[in-house]
Amino acid sequence: MKKVLFFVLISVMVFSQQKNLKVADLQPKSENFNFPVVSFSSKPLIEEKINTFLQVNELEFIPKSGKNPFQLAATATNSYRNYVYFYGWKKLETPKNILSISIDGEATGAYPEGFIDWKNFDLRTGNYINIQDIFEPTSVDIIQKIVNKKVTEKIQAFLNETNENTGYSEEEAKEQTNLYKECLENVDGQNLEYIKFFFGKDKLTIVRERCSNHAMRALDELGSYQIDLPYQDIQQHLSTYGKSLLSQSEKAIPLNTIQNKLYKGKIDNQYPITLLIKQVYDDGSFSAFYWYDKNKKLIEWSGKLKNNHISIKENDYHSEELKKWIPRAYVEADVNGKKISGTWQDYKTKKYLTLELEEL
Repeated sequence: MKKVLFFVLISVMVFSQQKNLKVADLQPKSENFNFPVVSFSSKPLIEEKINTFLQVNELEFIPKSGKNPFQLAATATNSYRNYVYFYGWKKLETPKNILSISIDGEATGAYPEGFIDWKNFDLRTGNYINIQDIFEPTSVDIIQKIVNKKVTEKIQAFLNETNENTGYSEEEAKEQTNLYKECLENVDGQNLEYIKFFFGKDKLTIVRERCSNHAMRALDELGSYQIDLPYQDIQQHLSTYGKSLLSQSEKAIPLNTIQNKLYKGKIDNQYPITLLIKQVYDDGSFSAFYWYDKNKKLIEWSGKLKNNHISIKENDYHSEELKKWIPRAYVEADVNGKKISGTWQDYKTKKYLTLELEEL
């Protein structure tokens, strides 16, 4: 009975409009750059958080720090030295507490590679939604197994079909079969927390990457795998946060995680900074950007999180003579709830400065 009531609640609420929430084109829009910008007049802090996350994470641009937010992506002067183009976006129909945006484009390194990504935000806080937070810890493996099983079924069904008159040569057909057989052997190798996903009006969709690399893509007819999980079917696996997120509740439940979050604070109690911590991986490693609010220039951090303690290195420049990065500073800090407190140490002078940050 509870399961039915939950589904009815979800079905009713998805049609409620998110008041004052609009998504438009970030300017200057062009053929190669069609990127979303959020307007949320009734909740300006949430608007700021979402736009800051999107622009810093995707464009490496701090909002209002220059005329062209696409400059680094257009000139391959971003941190990964690739041209990145954004061709379109779409706001999806979701429960009222969630904003899901699909973004498609192309990244060009050794060769051009099209992509589609999804970004999901909690509209009560403006925080990016981490998929593992939606489920009970004991259910993460269960959901992963459900997804893996559905991917396996899709691949197996394709292999079981007759391949006559496909237009492939005998050698190509054999390569295609081997491609999918090898993929079946490795279908369990992708953790749920690193998988793309998005919310719909009545289901969560998990997106598993395709089986092929760039060289084999022409033979990969299945492409990526979209696995639909109706809210009604996964309700028993949702965490307290997940249930709250999919409900009508406007009260957000705090989460003890630092990944994909924004922080504000000061170095030496006098230099205001903003920090974006990205994905935290299984070994505790993570990367981050921070900037001084006055000059708005991105500075990279690479760090490790262990037992609520973070150790971070801030690089200064790469020495061609020594063939290595020369540090500018080291950070040692403790995470306590929504706060990060510690020290920023200058590499040259060895001087320690205080670091105090709080989640936005």
